[in-house]
Amino acid sequence: MKLFECQYCGQLLGFENTRCERCGHLLGYLPEREVLSALGPGGVEGWRPLADVDHLYRFCANDTHSVCNWLVRSDSPEHYCQACRLNRTIPNLSEPRHVYRWQRLEWGKHRLVYGLMRLGLPLNAKRDHPEVGLAFDFLSPDDTLWGQPVTTGHNRGLITLNIAEADDAEREQLRANLAEPYRTVLGHFRHEVGHYYWERLIEGEPLIERFRALFGDERRDYASALEQHYNGGMPPDWNQRHISTYAAAHPWEDWAETWAHYLHMVDTLETAYAFGLSLAPRSGHDIALSVIVDFDPYEEPDFGRVIDHWLPVVYAGNSLNRSMGQQDLYPFVLTPGVLEKLRFVHEVARGNGSRATRNVPAAG
Repeated sequence: MKLFECQYCGQLLGFENTRCERCGHLLGYLPEREVLSALGPGGVEGWRPLADVDHLYRFCANDTHSVCNWLVRSDSPEHYCQACRLNRTIPNLSEPRHVYRWQRLEWGKHRLVYGLMRLGLPLNAKRDHPEVGLAFDFLSPDDTLWGQPVTTGHNRGLITLNIAEADDAEREQLRANLAEPYRTVLGHFRHEVGHYYWERLIEGEPLIERFRALFGDERRDYASALEQHYNGGMPPDWNQRHISTYAAAHPWEDWAETWAHYLHMVDTLETAYAFGLSLAPRSGHDIALSVIVDFDPYEEPDFGRVIDHWLPVVYAGNSLNRSMGQQDLYPFVLTPGVLEKLRFVHEVARGNGSRATRNVPAAG
């Protein structure tokens, strides 16, 4: 994630900030310009961002619920920003705790959309393009018929998330029960959207054979594979070929887990780049751990350069977390087999041929 600064006073800003703590200016995010901007008055028609003084904007309609700080052009017929137009179902807001959980979900989803836009991936709302679009259902068992459980998952462009995942205590309990070293809201989003992009960029495309050579044959029965996984049937050498135990369950899950990890890598490295991070350990003799993150990973074609900087950064991050008594920032081992899969994801994400052209034209 980039760092941002107030165009009026130079204060350092975070992606979710809505007001500058130094000068008090309201803030809004301009997705087309990838910038968080201080806002000046624009009369009854909206706000005039200091980062784009030639146009007027209004806040996304979800600003009403304090779940979005993105802006929409005042002359646009849309009431929602590009990220919020992906929503199909939101929680029942008459329940106060649902508002809090939805806010946490939207923070994660907006970070997801930021990364997808930076990669230039096709990103169309399902409401406009039912066959190829993307949509989100944020559901609670409280709102389903007879209180039926809500399963987080993906189905042909529709991603469903149980809003309980936004509750730290409930998510931690699930993480412990499932013996997962890492479970976050943002991680869920990145994993599930990986399934979507498998359908958009791999399924039925020439890349399918290379995918099968690396990940396995996805035509293997999915339900049986998951049943075997949850009954403890993972291969003993899973960690030599897979990023996680869940990735070993089925080629689709292997792809989604690897895709999510690639998004973790480039976004975290962009943060390191934004901070001007450099590492020069005062102990040990591994020269590979001394790096300067001096490039934008979203624009870097060389996967080798990405991974050469990623490993020292996560070594340092894990050490910092341990100093605070926290779990490792990145509790995973990248074997040669996993790195080959990550390289493939890098090539697919960057070479999807869609930096503009594979987005479907807007309806109407």
